[in-house]
Amino acid sequence: MPQFDDFEIKMLDVLQRDGRKPVSELAQEIGLSTTPCARRFDALQDAGVINGFSAVISRRAVGLMVEVFIQVRLTSHSDESPEHFITAVQRMDEVSACWTMTGEYDFLLHVMVPSVDDLNDFVMHRLMRLPGVRDVHTQLVLQNIKGPGHVPLGHLKK
Repeated sequence: MPQFDDFEIKMLDVLQRDGRKPVSELAQEIGLSTTPCARRFDALQDAGVINGFSAVISRRAVGLMVEVFIQVRLTSHSDESPEHFITAVQRMDEVSACWTMTGEYDFLLHVMVPSVDDLNDFVMHRLMRLPGVRDVHTQLVLQNIKGPGHVPLGHLKK
């Protein structure tokens, strides 16, 4: 497991809450001077610990009123179906995240669309028609209680 000191753990925690915080303010908050803080920040980026920064956009504010998780099962894993499915999903704007899974289903998709009609169109006319897709199981999100979340850092302090 990678080793992080207390300053780096504090830095990562602060940046997850406010990625736009200037290095001078970040340094003050974690108890370092600006130059060593900037060096640590750059080192964390270079090491791939910090992958980038982005805005958190409200899906509802941009008209995406329906959020679902879709489990997908393929007919076979011995042909090119998984690779074809992955390639197709990477091109689908409605799919915000996709994971391969253990258990009954092969993939879990996080999907956002404007309406239930758009969801029906996406599932019936795009997703189910992909070669190798055997069946899908869709779960509508009623309310997002927590997330998208932060990366837990508590284990680094032990």
